[in-house]
This record gives sequence, C-alpha cells and structure tokens, in this order.
Amino acid sequence: MTVDKVRALVLTGYGLNCDYETNFCLNLAGAASERVHINELIKGEEIGKITRLEDYHLLAFDGGFSWADDHGAGIVLGARLRYNIGDQLEQFIKDGKLIIGICNGFQALVNLGLLPGFNGNYHSREVALTFNDIGNFRNLWVTLKKNTKTNCIFTEGIDLLDLPIRHGEGKFFTSDEALKKLKENNQIVFQYAKGSEGLANGEYPANPNGSLMDIAGICDPTGRIFGLMPHPEAYNHYTNHPNWPRRVQELTSNNQKIGHEEGEGVKVFRNAVEYIKNNS
Repeated sequence: MTVDKVRALVLTGYGLNCDYETNFCLNLAGAASERVHINELIKGEEIGKITRLEDYHLLAFDGGFSWADDHGAGIVLGARLRYNIGDQLEQFIKDGKLIIGICNGFQALVNLGLLPGFNGNYHSREVALTFNDIGNFRNLWVTLKKNTKTNCIFTEGIDLLDLPIRHGEGKFFTSDEALKKLKENNQIVFQYAKGSEGLANGEYPANPNGSLMDIAGICDPTGRIFGLMPHPEAYNHYTNHPNWPRRVQELTSNNQKIGHEEGEGVKVFRNAVEYIKNNS
C-alpha cells in the first residue's frame, strides 16, 4: 500500500527556531509539511485551532532553545508533551509512524523517553545530552560516520555526512549497560569522525562535545524514531557547506558542473518521505 500525500508536522513555538528550515527540507523532499505551534496540539480546544497528531505521518522535533533551555535543554518541552499528549505520541509510535528529533528535538526525545526505547519502553529516560566537555556553546561543521548495521529509516544510502552543530549541551552520556545495549542493538546511527580517516575517538574538534563512543545520533529498535545533535536541515543547499567554493573550482577545472544544488542533509528527510510512501 502506498500514500500519495505524506503529511509532516514540524513543531514550532517557545524558542524553537529551526522550524522554517526543517519544514523547507521536508517539502523539498516531497512531503506536505506544515509548521504547527505546540499549543495547537496541547490546547487546541482552548485556542480554537485544533491540530490532530493522528492526521500526520511524520513528526519533527526541530532545533532551537525551547523554553530557553530552562531546567536543562529539552526538559520543559518533553514534560509538556508527555503530560498533555503522551497518549497520542504513544499511539503515533504504535501506528508505525516516524519521528525525528534534531538538536533540541533530540534532547526532548531523550527527556520524553522515546529514545532509546529499549524493548519498546518509551517512558524511561536512560540516556542524557549534557554540557559539552569544552564548557561552552559550539557552532562548527562536523563529519558523521554511519553505522552500516543500523536499521534507521532516515539514513538509507548514507555513509559519511558533513553537517553543522550548534549546541552547548550535546555530550551524549549514559551508563555502561545502556551503551552496551545501544551497540548490540545497532541503535547507534551516527558517530563523529575524522572524515574518511575513521572515528573521532573522543578527540576535539572531530568530536565537538565529548560524547561517549563519539555518538552523534541514535534510533529506537524499530529504526523509526531518530535523534541527532547535528543539523541536517541546515545543509539544504550546496552553498551551505563552508567548502563549496573549492568544490565548484575543482569541478570547473575539470569541465564539470554541479549536478544538483540540493544539500546532502536533505537525504535524511527524503529517506523518511520515501519510506512512508511505500509503507503506509
């Protein structure tokens, strides 16, 4: 069974600030995506504008500083959703739909307990994203290496991917037991790397925050819920990449042209859209 119209919902409001780029990428990837204020989900009847989560195929928790990261990054956002529409989120997952959390969105998914989701448990908070080892906010480009054994829907056909990070609380931290489960279950999706030379092995700046095992993104056991700290929506055009002038010069010197202007980050969203089209 296939669907002709993939509907995506991108959260906005209260400090989230990457909603336009995320929405743009999903539409570029072929979805019918909409930016929806969180109050339309949790207070729709009160404000006279109701949005039903069940009407969508994909939910995007985008980046920013929800509630100014008060009490910790993504904590207030996670709590408001859990206590207001927690049952709807669980049904959304049971229905086999997709969820992506980017940066602050990843932090919210972790606080909600939707990740890592060991054994189908979407309530327990078993991992954390905490303050960068370097002690301050970092804004730079990193290289990600994908785990070839992951079943993550969003990363099909990706090996290495350059993306920017913009965070002060991006260090992935958890217990030894949880790390072992993540590795054994192939739930580690992306790790920070030194380009094609291999993983970062904890070295700065390849690993920009001190994440254990260089973890930059994980998924739940089904591969349908995905969270990552770097921003795929911020690489929606080839000129977003800092090395784009060099790339153009190299192609020009070889009498070649850029095949398409789309940035590599859009692949993450296109994978999701294609999956929904073919599996809904």
